[in-house]
Formats: sequence, C-alpha cells, structure tokens
Amino acid sequence: MKRTLAPALLAAAVLLAGPAFAHRPGPAPLPRPKLVVGIVVDQMRYDYLYRYWDKFGSGGFRRLLGQGFSYASCHYNYVPTYTGPGHSSIYTGTTPANHGIVGNNWYVREDGKSTYVTEDKTVQAVGGSAVAGQQSPRHLLTTTITDELRLATNFQSKTIGVCIKDRGSILPAGHAASAAYWYDGANGAFISSTFYTQALPEWVNKFNAAGHAAEYLSKPWNTLLPLAQYTESTPDDEPWEGAFKGEDKPVFPHDLPRLSAGLPAVVSATLKATGETAPKATPQNLDLIRSTPFGNSLTADFAIETIRAEQMGQRGPTDFLALSFSSTDYVGHQFGTTAVETEDTYLRLDQDIARVLDYLDKTVGKGQALVFLTADHAADQSPGFLQAHRLPGGGVGPNVMRDSLQRALVRRHGPGAWVLDYENQQVYLNRPLLAQKGLDLAKVQAEMADLLLRLPHVAQAITATDLQRGHWSEGTGMFQENGFYAPRSGDVLAVLEPGWLEAYGFPAVKGTTHGASWAYDTHVPLLFWGWGVKHGESAAPVKIVDVAPTVAQWLHIQEPSGCTGTPLREVLGR
Repeated sequence: MKRTLAPALLAAAVLLAGPAFAHRPGPAPLPRPKLVVGIVVDQMRYDYLYRYWDKFGSGGFRRLLGQGFSYASCHYNYVPTYTGPGHSSIYTGTTPANHGIVGNNWYVREDGKSTYVTEDKTVQAVGGSAVAGQQSPRHLLTTTITDELRLATNFQSKTIGVCIKDRGSILPAGHAASAAYWYDGANGAFISSTFYTQALPEWVNKFNAAGHAAEYLSKPWNTLLPLAQYTESTPDDEPWEGAFKGEDKPVFPHDLPRLSAGLPAVVSATLKATGETAPKATPQNLDLIRSTPFGNSLTADFAIETIRAEQMGQRGPTDFLALSFSSTDYVGHQFGTTAVETEDTYLRLDQDIARVLDYLDKTVGKGQALVFLTADHAADQSPGFLQAHRLPGGGVGPNVMRDSLQRALVRRHGPGAWVLDYENQQVYLNRPLLAQKGLDLAKVQAEMADLLLRLPHVAQAITATDLQRGHWSEGTGMFQENGFYAPRSGDVLAVLEPGWLEAYGFPAVKGTTHGASWAYDTHVPLLFWGWGVKHGESAAPVKIVDVAPTVAQWLHIQEPSGCTGTPLREVLGR
C-alpha cells in the first residue's frame, strides 16, 4: 500500500528542505513556434523565383530565400495538377488516391452530374450569396495537418483558412478548423458557411464594411515599374493574351473602374478546362478583383487583420494560418506565363508577402513564426507562345476528343450515350448502358484506351482496371495511380504529349492552363522560413506530400491520417 504524507507533514518537509525544494522549476515547455503560416501561391512555377529576381524587393521572396531553406526540386507526384488536389495534398501529406480530391470537379455516377470540390448543399452561406457560401471540406477523406494541430492541443490552437478562392481556404483549414473565409464577388466580402459558424465575427463584418475591394478597383491597373523595365516578359500586346471584356487589347493601363467583371469567352473556356470558375459580373464589378494583382493585396489585408483580431500566435498555444494567394492563377490563365501582367502580379505579390512577414515580426515576434511557401501547381507556357517560337506544344479540344470517342463507340456498338463525361483528362463511360448491352466493362475500357491513342497528341492512355490491378513506382503510370480514386475517377485516363494542354476555347487558345504530369506543371517552389529554420538549400528531389509530415515533426504532433509523405531531414536539421 502506497503511503502519502499528510498535508501538515508535507508542509513541514518543504520548510525544512528550504528554498531549493519549494522553488524547484517544472519541466521546460515543449518548444514550438507560436504561429505557423502556410503560404500557397496559386499557379506559381518554381522558375518565377529567379525569373523576376532582379525586380523583387528585399522583404518578400528574397527574404524567404536569403534567410530560409529552399528545396529546389520539389514536385507533385500525381495528376491532375489542379487547385483542389494541390491544396489538399499539401495539407494532408498524401495524394488524391487517399484524400479523394481528384479534381476541382468530378463526375458523380450516382447523381449523373459533376460536383464541385467543396460543394455542400447541407450548409448555408454566412455573410454572402447562397451559391458562394454552400461550401465545406466534406469531400476531403483524410485529416489535415491543421486538424492534427487542433487535436494535439485539445482544440486550444486556432486554425484559420484565408483565400479568395473557397477551396484555397476550406481544404487547407481542414475539418476541425476554427474558421475559414473566402471571397464573394457578389458583395465584395469575405464570407464563410454554417459548417464553421452561424454568424461572422464583428471584426470580419467591420473589414467587409470598409469596402476594400471597391477601393482597389477604383483606380486603373498600371505597371508598378516603368513598362520598359519589364524585360523578363514578352511585349505588352501578344495574340495569345486574353483581354478583359470591354477592352480592345490586353494592354496597360487596364481601366478597372470602367471594366466589366466578366472574362472573355475564350478565357472562361480555358478556366473551365481545370474546373476554375470564371468571375461573374456584378453591378459593382467587385469580382473583377480576382483577375488583378489587387486580389492578392486584399487577401494580405484580410490575413493581417485575421492575425490581429484573433490574436494568432499571441495567446499561448501554437496557431496555424493557412493563407493562399489566388489572383496569380486568374492572371496566369488569362494572360499566360510570360506576360507583363503576370510579372507585375508577382512583383506586387512580393510586396504583399513582405507586409505579412513584417507584421509577423511586429506581433508574433522575430523568429517566433514558422512559415512555409509553396504552390498548388505550376503552369504550361501559352500554346501561342510555344508555336511562335517553334517549340513543341499547343491546345487540344476536350469537347472534340469526347465527341470523337462517342461517335466511335456508336459506330461499333450502336446508338447510345456511351460517354457520360470527359473531365480531368478522364473518360467516364455509361456503365449502366454497358451492362444493358451485355458488354464487359474492362474490355470497353481497353477499347476506349486504344481509341484515345489514335487521337492527335495523346501520348498514353490507361484504364481504371489496369490502374487497380497494377503498381507503378515511377513514370506517368505512377502519376496516374497516385491521382486515381476509384469511386470518383474515370474509366480511362489520358496523357497528352509534353507542351499540349486542354483548351475548351479550342482552336482559339488564350492564356494558359495546367493539369499535366510534366515538369512545367509539377515543379513548384518550397521554402521554409522563421522558427527553427537554418539558412540553406537542397537539390534533393522531394515531393509535395512531404510538407505536412515535416511540419508535424516540427510541432511534435501526429501526421495527418492518410499521410504518405516523408519528413524532410535537411530542413529539420537531422
């Protein structure tokens, strides 16, 4: 039987032992950063870090590179390389095969129609329009690193997602988020849904009421530097750039107060190829801000206000701000990778990132915040640019491909809607019709793969049956396998030749897009900066799924539930 001292005897023992016993220090607190800030730049190629190096200031990208740790060979290891899967893979530490986010949209066989990645009709908008607000992370099948931080601290940590795009905020914030906010162009406000809250905090209402979006759009978009200094870009007016609706040419200055919020039809079609939603016109034209660099500035403003109002990194437990900048994607889709507009957007983003880093120094403390920066995907060159310089590449019309496949199956098997959808470079076959006709699914999949290979610029085609039966540790098969989740993926998956991209505006291809497994779409920056990070660089090949387990090691918490990545030893100093 264990004996204990009575309270009076214990007190006497303390007095006899003296001050050394009475003031014995407790265990040292677990070393953790006060705040983690995950920055994701939408559609950022790795080479942008150095393409615009001479024009960057000292406080943004240069500061991250000069004081932090850079992985020069970070790649995505699956397809399709789109925004929804990209953000999900960064924060879950695994690929679509496990987290289930196989695209920005995918065909739902049970419903007979496509669904959007964060669409959730069971929730309601908070602070915005119904369609914009009916969003949640319910389609995401695994936990995120932000979820795990909440679990590890018994939900004392605050985890908040901020982005103009709903999916860029919701998916990183995770299932157990304290909050997630995204932009609604219908009223120019940052909004949320009842998945997170029943009402916006007063500080959010106050921020929205200030009319920041309208203020940014009240002035023309002119270049930050004199136009002649943009020597890293092609001339201001190129035939492959998409003009704003209401403009005769895609040239500076862009008269934002006058312009409509709608994108040209050809650009909207290009966005559709990757499931991007084109901005919708509103009486105040407030959604136009997405397609300008000021969408990033608005996001930085809101992020700084989030840190201030929520006292993130200043309360005790480690907090996590998932911050994504998406205007880079809208601008890239419209103007392409080599446009003056794209360079100007990155020069201004450099200033916005510097503002965020400076604010972290002032509020959380120098060296007290851990920051990582990466991208959800990169981008191909504009087809027009490639062809103008005699480089291989161009646009392929997905609708043309779908119609060709449908006609071929009608010729072989008779009338019927054989192809239900062609999305994410995947063919969805009418399985009930196949069963009705007594056709074997695997055989028709193989037949469809053979038909795909006969189409121009299709390099490879693989069936869902083969993906489920085989295993690939490298090559295009590995990318397809990692991006395949049977309940949501198609029956046959196509691979276009390098340089060739899906273009719904075919043959008039404007701007650019992404989604492939080739290096121009998979190679992204990966920078770590701040708490516990020593300056350095590694050329070792790493995968985007390695980010989450690396952060988990830093925080001494469990990695996400479906994690397949590996902690990065160099930056951890191990």
